Amino acid sequence: MSEYTGDVSVGGAPDTRTLPDLQIAKLAVGEMNNNAYLLTCSRTGDALLVDAANEAGRLMEMVGSTSLTTVVTTHQHGDHWQALAEVIAQTGARTVAHPLDAGPLPVTVDDAVEGGDTVAVGEVSLEVIHLRGHTPGSIALLHRSADGSTHLFTGDSLFPGGPGKTWSPEDFTSLVDDLESRIFGVLPDDTWVYPGHGADTTLGAERPSVPEWRARGW
Repeated sequence: MSEYTGDVSVGGAPDTRTLPDLQIAKLAVGEMNNNAYLLTCSRTGDALLVDAANEAGRLMEMVGSTSLTTVVTTHQHGDHWQALAEVIAQTGARTVAHPLDAGPLPVTVDDAVEGGDTVAVGEVSLEVIHLRGHTPGSIALLHRSADGSTHLFTGDSLFPGGPGKTWSPEDFTSLVDDLESRIFGVLPDDTWVYPGHGADTTLGAERPSVPEWRARGW
C-alpha cells in the first residue's frame, strides 16, 4: 500500500493500489478534475467502476481486459456521469445508484441501492453507506480488505478539509450528522478516503477537524 499516493492529474496515467482481494485504480478525467475508480476482484477479474465521470475513451483504456460488470454512480450531479451512457453501451455493465438520485442519470438504473445494501465485484462485497446532504441520494462505498485495511469511496460527500458542498443549513447539518454517525463513528482512523475530486485522505487526518466543520457551517 505504501507505493500508492492517489496523486493523479487529468491526462495522466492512473495510480494503482493492489490489495489481497482487490486492485484499485484511480484516474482523473474531465474539466472538473473528477476521479473515477476501477475496482477489480483479484480472483475473478471482474471489475466495478465508481463514477463514469467523463472521457469514456480513457475510462475504457483503464478498464482494459478486465470484465466490467458494474458501474456505480455516487450521486446525481452531471460531472459524475458524463461518460456513463457510452461506457454502458460499450460494456453492457449493470448500473447502480441510490433511487433518490437515479432520475437525472442518462441511463436506467438496474440496481437501486439503499444504505446497508451491498454491491458485489467478483467475490468482493462493498458496503453501501447513504450520506444525505450533498444530494438526497449520495452514497459511499466501503471495502473491508482481507488484510484488515478499510477503503472508502465518498463521491462528493467527504474531501480533505471537509464535507462536500451543500445548499442549505439543513442539508449541511444532515451531511455532517451522517458523516459523524455513519463514517467517523464506526470506522478507524487508518480508513483511506477516495473522494470524487482531488487528493485522497484518511479519516484520521480529518477527524480532529469535524467540530470545526460543524461550527463554521460548511
